[in-house]
Amino acid sequence: MKTGTAPRWRQRCGCPTALIVPSAPPPRLLDRVRGAVRLRHLSCRTEKAYVGWIRRFILFHAKRHPIEMGPAEITRFLSALATERNVSASTQNQALAALLFLYRDVLDRDVPWLDELVRARRPTRLPVVLSRDEVGVVIRELQGVHRLMATLLYGAGLRLLECARLRVKDVDFGRSQITVRGGKGDRDRLTVLPATAQAPLARHLLRVRHLHEADLRAGAGWVELPTALAGKYPHAGREWVWQWVFPATRGYLHRETGQQRRHHLHESVLQRAVRGAAQRAAIPKRVTCHTFRHSFATHLLEDGYDIRTVQTLLGHTDVRTTMIYTHVLNRGAGVRSPADVVFGAVTQSSEPRGYLDHARSVTTTSLPPPRVITKESR
Repeated sequence: MKTGTAPRWRQRCGCPTALIVPSAPPPRLLDRVRGAVRLRHLSCRTEKAYVGWIRRFILFHAKRHPIEMGPAEITRFLSALATERNVSASTQNQALAALLFLYRDVLDRDVPWLDELVRARRPTRLPVVLSRDEVGVVIRELQGVHRLMATLLYGAGLRLLECARLRVKDVDFGRSQITVRGGKGDRDRLTVLPATAQAPLARHLLRVRHLHEADLRAGAGWVELPTALAGKYPHAGREWVWQWVFPATRGYLHRETGQQRRHHLHESVLQRAVRGAAQRAAIPKRVTCHTFRHSFATHLLEDGYDIRTVQTLLGHTDVRTTMIYTHVLNRGAGVRSPADVVFGAVTQSSEPRGYLDHARSVTTTSLPPPRVITKESR
């Protein structure tokens, strides 16, 4: 509460001269969490995940304030995630990280008991990798912008959001390279621009340039700029070099500035297109946009490239993350299965597209002849 000067009629009647004026209410807990996340320049997805887990933690314990709870309540919440909701180990550890952030960085509590909590052990999973023929079949099922984006996902090893957030200045045709700005962990890196995508990408950028010029004539043409560049360079948001390589089909009005902006293409558009292409191609694998990145790394290692080079192109900080792709290499290509020796199977020279083509390509001579049961054989 803060004090102010009382009106004159209160002074004449002998009332206290100090007038009590209610002060602004303190910020809510979740607003403090958002402020702490932004203060540390964490990503917006981290902010959304942390706020979500803290809200679930509070609702799980009947809206009790976290300052009133301790290790018993946290352990009970994490155990319920594993036993009742059957979440994965990575999801459980993400919830624990959100609670650690809440107590240490938001509530500023010295909680040494949090270090003693048991973290779920994350199992090692092998990524889904497509063969070269399967990659080609899936990408050929796509059309237009979707096909170009999928080609960059596979040809440059980009993540989905890294591809969607590409700007014009990040594509260098002269050096045949792409600069990924603010990737995972807010790190920049360089990767290769595939030659097969350069001509389609140049034609696509020409169409985007015409779209941007039409937006400028209509008084729009703004895009969102990173950090505080909009204040430092007030007109940079309308410059061609800052435009999205894959802009959205519609614009929007930015309420704070009143600018007519255009966002990049939403990632769900490409996700739906890739899922539909994989179904039409009859690929018996779970194909996502990130599968192209896994295939990029695996195929480079199969071609004999150094693992450090692949690590740099992928943007991994630890080479152990890149080494997961050595486990999915076709190491058994020179090993003949004992079943082939027994039944005399013939190895196919051409790689089938899927299980349907494989079933059609297998001849009956590769299978053992059926045994005819007679009365004498009994």
